[in-house]
Parts: sequence; structure tokens; C-alpha cells
Amino acid sequence: MPVLAIEMTGKPGERRLYAEILAALGAPQAPRADIVQMEQAALRLLKTVGVQVLVIDEVHNILAGSYREQRVVLNTLRFLSNRLQISLVCFGVIEAREAISGDVQLARRFGELTLNRWAANEQFEALVSSILRNMPLRRPTVLTPKSLRRILQISGGITANIFQAITSLAAESIESGIEHITDEAVESWRPPVSVETAYA
Repeated sequence: MPVLAIEMTGKPGERRLYAEILAALGAPQAPRADIVQMEQAALRLLKTVGVQVLVIDEVHNILAGSYREQRVVLNTLRFLSNRLQISLVCFGVIEAREAISGDVQLARRFGELTLNRWAANEQFEALVSSILRNMPLRRPTVLTPKSLRRILQISGGITANIFQAITSLAAESIESGIEHITDEAVESWRPPVSVETAYA
């Protein structure tokens, strides 16, 4: 089942949506192409590639547009789904629900799944272990339960923040030459922006 993933731009619109789709398909874009040409190129390529699922990340960005722009983007998504008989999967923060609900027909097609924040349990330990195994470090990293709790605390249990923290710690360990993440490094690490500020 071919899947195509795109990200909703910060200032969404029909042209930008088609530009994202064409870019994700690796299609060259004519700078002066109009909306109709972009639409036809996207439809043709999506059908040729056999895309069955269009994944849209940051769908809450739809709300950054004017009411008219929001309606156009939602209509375009519904049009793509109808014309190509493809499924849409949308990811976003809590406002994503509000963004999609702007089109009643489109909203009816979606089931909603809320991802909970990570908690101090075996699944969280498995996640951190998996991330650490895939870090390009020369020496293995073994973190204490205290360090795991610290990562959970500074990340707020949010997956993206967990990845950011571990990636940053790994980069610092490479730069320092120790090539593994220490408990001391975890204890002293501070996120560039506080979790409370970013997700208030």
C-alpha cells in the first residue's frame, strides 16, 4: 500500500498543498505553473505511483490561514480523497481536531486517536533503548533509572522532545570525544526551550 507523507505548511493554501505533494513525489515544478496545472500534475502522479494513503503532518497549521484559505485547503483534501479514492491520515496537536471540523463531510471520515504522553514504565524504557541503539555512538550507553526519569521530566513525556533530548545529548558526547551518554550529562542537560513554554 503506497503511502505518501507531507507536512502542512505554516501558511497553508491550495498552491502550497499541491507544491508539497509534488515535492514529496520528486516531481519538477514549473515556477509559473497555475493551480490547475499543479492539480492535474499531482493527480496524474498520485495515480501513476498508486498512492493509497496520504499522510499529512502538522494538520493544525490549517488554522493559520484565513477562513477562506481554510475552506479551500479542506475542500482540496476532500477532493483528493474522492477523486483518487485514497485514505487520509492526519497528525497534529489538539487543534488538529478543530482544523478538520471546518469541513463536516471531511470530519465524518476521520476516527480520532489521541496519543498519551509517555510514563515511567517498561514501554518508555524500551523507547529510550531503541533510540540509543540507533545513535551513531562508538560506545554503548546504559542509563540509570534516575537518568530515565530525568529524560521523562525534561521532555514532558512528549515523543518529539524525547528524541530531541537524546539526539542533543548524543551530539554533545560525540563533540566531547566520550562517544556515549553519561548519567551526569543527562542530569546537567537543559532543553533549548522549556517544555512548559513550548506546550503551554
